Amino acid sequence: MSKAIRIFDNGGPEVMQFVDVDVPAPAAGEITLRHESIGLNFIDVYYRTGLYKQSLPAGLGMEAAGVVQAVGEGVTHVAVGDRVAYACLPPGAYAERRTMPAEQVLKLPASIEFDTAAAMMLQGLTVQYLFRQTFVLQGGETILFHAAAGGVGLIACQWARALGVTMIGTVGSDEKAELARMHGCTHTINYKTENIVERVKEITDGKGVPVVYDSVGTDTFYDSLNCLAPLGMMVSFGNASGPVPPFSLSELASRGSLFVTRPTLFSYARTRERLEHMAADLFDVLESGKVAPMISARYALSDVASAHADLESRATTGSILLKP
Repeated sequence: MSKAIRIFDNGGPEVMQFVDVDVPAPAAGEITLRHESIGLNFIDVYYRTGLYKQSLPAGLGMEAAGVVQAVGEGVTHVAVGDRVAYACLPPGAYAERRTMPAEQVLKLPASIEFDTAAAMMLQGLTVQYLFRQTFVLQGGETILFHAAAGGVGLIACQWARALGVTMIGTVGSDEKAELARMHGCTHTINYKTENIVERVKEITDGKGVPVVYDSVGTDTFYDSLNCLAPLGMMVSFGNASGPVPPFSLSELASRGSLFVTRPTLFSYARTRERLEHMAADLFDVLESGKVAPMISARYALSDVASAHADLESRATTGSILLKP
């Protein structure tokens, strides 16, 4: 037996239960992992509340790092004792041990620690596809990135600086603004005291930006559209404030023939080849020292309800880890 978090109903943090579970031996194509560190992400909240559907009872958690304990038939790219990490579906990372498909795990370079990997796999791969695939940044652009002091945001600040990109980041306090600037954000906008659209137009001499990366959702959607230059792209990759309601396509035409996309990590990493390419890019920027996660808090796995409550309050910055 092993300990894991399970939900039997959707709801608030209180629905998560710390229970005993069986961990089956790996079948063909599977491995069993002992987790050393587990990442906490806002997508976990979506699954807990039922915004994203899954059959119940169910596990939670999309990323973790650990050690391979057993391998099933046909598994050749990892072996018992290897250090590995992953960010994948289905949820289930909130666990001491887990048996899962081997094709979803990646061997960790020796220089990358478990906590770094658990804090970077989902968030780092997210920034990789946003910056290197969804809207490919060449350097020299000025971009708008919402929630710049969050886990994804602080990685984006650093990666933008490494690419030679001017990043405008929105934050909810002066303290978060300072943190974002320390990590490479060129300009910050405190959305509680400043008008986002006016400040973006001021910074860009009225031109607007070619791309907005928005994980907030309904609260910022129209501000994001209004910050775009003609032919600009709105990248809506999250719903922290709630999902964007239906809107008329004329909203895009009237603002200059805009583009809108709703990407997901798992569409971009849909094959083993694509996943390995994305991870190689992420591991390279980590090993270069140009990007590193800021781990703001560590919680015991059994105290996951407190971790979720803190995340949802928007009181946190950087990455949050759960420790088995």
